[in-house]
Amino acid sequence: MDSLTQAVLGGALQGSLLGRWQGRRALLYGAALATLPDLDVLVRYADPVSMMTYHRGFSHSLFVLTALAAGLTALIRWRWPQAPYGWRRLFLTLWLVLVTHPLLDAFTVYGTQLFWPLPLVPASWSGVFIIDPVYTLPLLAGVLYGFWRGCTPSARRLMAAALIFSSLYLGFGCVSRMVAEQRVTAELQAQGIAVTALRGVPMPFNTLLWRVLAKTPEGEYYEAVSSLFDRAPPELLRQPLNLALAQALEADPLHQRLRWFTDDWLRYDQQGDALVVTDLRMGVAGSYTFRFEMARQDAQGQWQRVVPSNWKDKETPGMAELGLLFQRIWRQDPPLPLQAWMQRFL
Repeated sequence: MDSLTQAVLGGALQGSLLGRWQGRRALLYGAALATLPDLDVLVRYADPVSMMTYHRGFSHSLFVLTALAAGLTALIRWRWPQAPYGWRRLFLTLWLVLVTHPLLDAFTVYGTQLFWPLPLVPASWSGVFIIDPVYTLPLLAGVLYGFWRGCTPSARRLMAAALIFSSLYLGFGCVSRMVAEQRVTAELQAQGIAVTALRGVPMPFNTLLWRVLAKTPEGEYYEAVSSLFDRAPPELLRQPLNLALAQALEADPLHQRLRWFTDDWLRYDQQGDALVVTDLRMGVAGSYTFRFEMARQDAQGQWQRVVPSNWKDKETPGMAELGLLFQRIWRQDPPLPLQAWMQRFL
């Protein structure tokens, strides 16, 4: 999630649990501590694939953050032994502020290595978009009220209520995703289309409209769109994965890491003499967030691996496309112009 959301989540947690004794400082302490895991962005890597796949790694590990919470608890109790709250409450507060950061990140589609250093596929529960005002604004309101009035009982109750609402909203997002996936699965089955893997992804800034990706045994995939308010079948667009091009990267360790990190939701395209690898999970049809040039053809037409670099599309979605997305939440007719959007991608 975005840094503001992580900060107000941490502030609301510490304000609720320690605000009685720490006052407004609890909001500041919680906000600062909650953003600590994202300091891994300061680590520089040689290429964008490494930067993408090592982000949300060690600093987002539940093991590492639990140990950090224990160390901070011991340090604070040593420095302030007469603090009016016990070490159990202190540890619980610090632990919750720290571990809710990666847990919230795991509700997005990016991928969070909750159990680093275990080599498990990063958690990617796709219950909420990376920025969602419905999740953030109640927490922000509670924290701002706490700054204004101090961490009074009413302010702590308001922050606790915001935390409960935000948690329920994450659950709503996961249920909404499953509904969209079931609708798309039913439509694919009705058309006799076999599916080997399927996943829903929230559209920008909401949990009502969903992209659903579905792979087929023939090496293709479907882009589908479904809203909670739909009454007709979802629109479907079949596209190639171009898996034959992946053979040029078979021995590339960065390509293998990218496959692991994305759970192999990758598409391959030849753009001129460049081999471009696309993470299909993030973005909208025809405009994906992460695209990398990973090989280039030589004069003999052979693919040669290169240090990966970001591939920039010629066109990116603007306010007109965003307006169509919000309109599509409520109205299924007209459908989103998926075919036209994909044309600018090719």
